[in-house]
Amino acid sequence: MHVCNLKLTAFITAILLQFSVINSSFAQGFDISGMWAAIVLEDWNDRQPGPLLGEYFGIPINAAARQKAETWDSLILSQPERQGQPHPAQYSFRGPRPHLSIIQIVDPVTRELVGYETHGTYGNADRTIWLDGRPHPSKRYGLHTWNGFSTGEWVDGVLVVTTTHMKYGVYQRNGVPASPEGVMTEYWFRNDNYLTMVSYIEDPVYLEEPFVRSQTWLWNPPQTGQEAQTFESVEEVFTEKGWVPHLPIGTEHTWWADRLGLPLEATGGGSITIYPEYRESLRQMREEFDRNRLQE
Repeated sequence: MHVCNLKLTAFITAILLQFSVINSSFAQGFDISGMWAAIVLEDWNDRQPGPLLGEYFGIPINAAARQKAETWDSLILSQPERQGQPHPAQYSFRGPRPHLSIIQIVDPVTRELVGYETHGTYGNADRTIWLDGRPHPSKRYGLHTWNGFSTGEWVDGVLVVTTTHMKYGVYQRNGVPASPEGVMTEYWFRNDNYLTMVSYIEDPVYLEEPFVRSQTWLWNPPQTGQEAQTFESVEEVFTEKGWVPHLPIGTEHTWWADRLGLPLEATGGGSITIYPEYRESLRQMREEFDRNRLQE
């Protein structure tokens, strides 16, 4: 009987040790794994149908980014080599939906939690968030990918994820560019059944100031994982060989500004448009537009 008790005690101790190793990885925070349904009420128009050409409200872009966005032609996505292009890490969690499936990565020997995999973004740009302290690749020689290279750590109960080595992509689906020099810091926190991530992107090439956005998901255990998307490249639009869709430099997209009754500068983005004080400027612009229209 004594021997049996010793064996049982040893077995229970071993099991508890395994659980304690796994739990130690998020002892300062929480486990983000599971099924999460996207809540897209925030900025619904930008995330579902997508913004219009020339609609750069609230994005701290500089003149170079604005020029690049104004020359962007959506026909470029019809090119065979781009038809299967996934959403880049700078944008993927901000796109239509996405409903996430987050999976733990556990070391097969130590059973320690070493990271997470996120699935569900458009084009299967699945991301890996490493929690084992590994360094980021070389800034000069490291491979840039659609999902980038992400590492995370717990800071005061918040999962802080740093992502580098992201490919040249977009911040919105209307051509606002994102350079491969950008660094994205994400702050993941949970409130009951809600998971929120706030992203903070620094881009020395295309942003005047850091670009901050947030996304929220609802815990949804019955949710099933989305099937992998298969893309078949076809000839959608006949074009001459070597032609790259684009609009001429100097193009100005005025339709949205005209519809709102505002000057073009109001819809052109920039750091000034991200602050609440800019609302007063918009009000004055609109009043001036109305006065001019009455005088016509």
